[in-house]
Amino acid sequence: MAAIAPQTLEEKPVAVESQSKSITLRISKFNPKTESNRNFVDFTIPYKKWTTVLDAILVVKENFDHSVGVRYSCRQSSCGSCGMKINGKPALACYTKISELNSNTITVEPMDNFPIIRDLVVSFERMFSAHKKLKPYIISEDSEITKDTKEFLQTPEDVEKYLQFSNCIKCGLCNSACPTMATDSSFIGPQALAQAYRYVADNRDKGKNDRLKIIDDSHGIWRCHFAGSCSKVCPKGVDPAMAIQLLRGYLLGFRK
Repeated sequence: MAAIAPQTLEEKPVAVESQSKSITLRISKFNPKTESNRNFVDFTIPYKKWTTVLDAILVVKENFDHSVGVRYSCRQSSCGSCGMKINGKPALACYTKISELNSNTITVEPMDNFPIIRDLVVSFERMFSAHKKLKPYIISEDSEITKDTKEFLQTPEDVEKYLQFSNCIKCGLCNSACPTMATDSSFIGPQALAQAYRYVADNRDKGKNDRLKIIDDSHGIWRCHFAGSCSKVCPKGVDPAMAIQLLRGYLLGFRK
């Protein structure tokens, strides 16, 4: 990888409010269709205490390099679109404030363990395929709505069993942090496993046995080495590592 000379806002007459502080934003640039190596391009960007990494990237995209490839949408850590590596750690760019990184240089790169589409954008095809394989929906005999359909009441204790796992926004950060994902291209991944538990733990669902058969595989739940990296990077407080251990309890007969 090579670094390109930094660019600053002073080099172009752009309408950006003057700031008292600035950082160097290093953006990984790479188009696998036309290039063989990744390069880093540096930009000097002003910021305030509330400026996010995504804000800084969009300043670059607006004022310096319109071609920067970045995926984003909600800007409030709800859609999971803007996952990337920020100073070496998988994180959401819209949720990460520059002022909280305590660094004069912010390096942004595409997430590991995903094919790069361009620059900071990666393909989620493998993750979505694994997620779909686990049947991420309630399976029930009365899944079709009829005139006799009634509300399925759950106690607070019932809901608590799966609630945190329903917060997954499919950002891919857990899969990016997982060391097994890097060594086994067929591993189902912590995201899909956590979602398998989300439905197995839901007392409205009758698909437990089907899901357990799917994950009871050499590239399934037994490939997890329990590094715990997946849980550390989740922006929504989901704990895939715990979900995997609880699923193992079902497979080993400790849970029913």
